[in-house]
Amino acid sequence: MTFSGRQEVYPGETAVMGEPFSIQISSNLLKQLAGDEDKSKRKTKKPKPKVQQSKVHHKQASDGLEPHQGTTSAGWPLQPPFFLPVSPPPPQVTNAEADAIRTVLQESERIMERLQKQEETMVQEVTQKAKELHDKEFKIPYQKPLPCLVEKDSCLDCYKEHVKDPLKCAEFAKMYADCARKVRQQMSS
Repeated sequence: MTFSGRQEVYPGETAVMGEPFSIQISSNLLKQLAGDEDKSKRKTKKPKPKVQQSKVHHKQASDGLEPHQGTTSAGWPLQPPFFLPVSPPPPQVTNAEADAIRTVLQESERIMERLQKQEETMVQEVTQKAKELHDKEFKIPYQKPLPCLVEKDSCLDCYKEHVKDPLKCAEFAKMYADCARKVRQQMSS
């Protein structure tokens, strides 16, 4: 893969306007960058600080890279190869930190259990109080028995027994009518 373009100027450097450059990236370099972490832990070689004004060809046999071709002018240092940053491994948790986390977790679990028990008792208390209030509010007050209930029941029973001959129940009907008249007179006086 080859990239071409104009070279950027870094602080403290001078550049020649319009000087072309090219970068070649080999498949071996891509495999090394994407592959083994052991190889990425190696220290990279720093380029030599001396710069020549003529064309310079660098070959790094240990990296397996294709040669880098480019022209440099006086005062321009060679740029080091570009490597993708390797993400650092997650920080190791020490035993003291792990123990502290475990104790806090256990304490939280104990508190949660205590709160659940407290919630259960409160639910039982509220349910009991709600039942008591419901019973008090919707309790049917004591009612007086209906007057002449016995006379009414005996009259109805007679009519059920003598469906074809209702005249036999005339006496029960008269007793019920007399009882109802007495109750009406008591209420009006």
